[in-house]
Amino acid sequence: MVFGTPNCTVIPDQVPSDPGIAGAGVLLSSTITAGLALLMSGSLIIQEFWQSSLRKHDPNPSKIRRKLLNSYSDQQIIVGIGIQSVGLAQSDVLVPYHFFIIWMLSLLSMATHNATLLTLVKDFQRDKVLRWLRQFLMFVNLALSCTFGAFVLQSKARGLPNTLPIACSWAGGVHDNTGPNNNAAYGLDYFGTIITIVGNCIVFGLATWYLQSRLQRFYRSVQLCGLVLMGGIAIGATVRVFLLSQAFGTPDVKLADQGEKSWSFGQLLSMLMLILPVISAVEILRGEIAVAPPVQEDDKERLYSGELDTNPMIINRV
Repeated sequence: MVFGTPNCTVIPDQVPSDPGIAGAGVLLSSTITAGLALLMSGSLIIQEFWQSSLRKHDPNPSKIRRKLLNSYSDQQIIVGIGIQSVGLAQSDVLVPYHFFIIWMLSLLSMATHNATLLTLVKDFQRDKVLRWLRQFLMFVNLALSCTFGAFVLQSKARGLPNTLPIACSWAGGVHDNTGPNNNAAYGLDYFGTIITIVGNCIVFGLATWYLQSRLQRFYRSVQLCGLVLMGGIAIGATVRVFLLSQAFGTPDVKLADQGEKSWSFGQLLSMLMLILPVISAVEILRGEIAVAPPVQEDDKERLYSGELDTNPMIINRV
């Protein structure tokens, strides 16, 4: 049911599994996609840093990696918004276990998108409409993430039983004596949730500055430090999900079946979708897709001063 009324009167002993959220194939495909995007972002940043330090000019930049990374960037921001929207719509049936996994997967997609933003920011800044569209999507993703954090925070504060829907955390009369007052782990989770929400807001502010600023100082340093930070967030979210999931770890709620460990049709389909980037890479390699090269260092000042708008030779070169 979507946006229904949760049943908060009866506390069940166990809940059914949900392979669509925490299945082995879903978790692996999300992790592999994020890992590939982070590796490509890191390789491009390191390559550009190395060429800049040696004052080398690459007339044929890595088109395959940049094209794939651009598609990964769009995919990750949409995936983050999509899974959080569906999760909120089903908050009347999702238990805190599945709700928290969705939140961690959205943080993984956010970190991956920010890593691609660090690499492709000059490409995004060329078009004002696309830049502000991405800015809007980043804001929507932040708003959904903060809403998820508020649900998780409320469930911790109220001591919500793990087998009740997450929406019951806002209902009156629901309380469990095993809540935060009697368990130190709840206190750690409570403050950890607050830190995560605040951290998301800080990262959004920095990402907004990086995307909108035209005069970026310490450009290479920001790229390297940001990549390390986003990589740390992605690794932390992945480890947390894998340790908590039934497929690879130990869930904090009693599940009625072992469905999240089985390789059903949906899990195999998630893994098969990983083949699509390989096809795109072959098409780019064969010259069927043209990718514009990135703006070179000597073109940045002219790009921002408006010279490119009046010089058709530079437009053709860019």
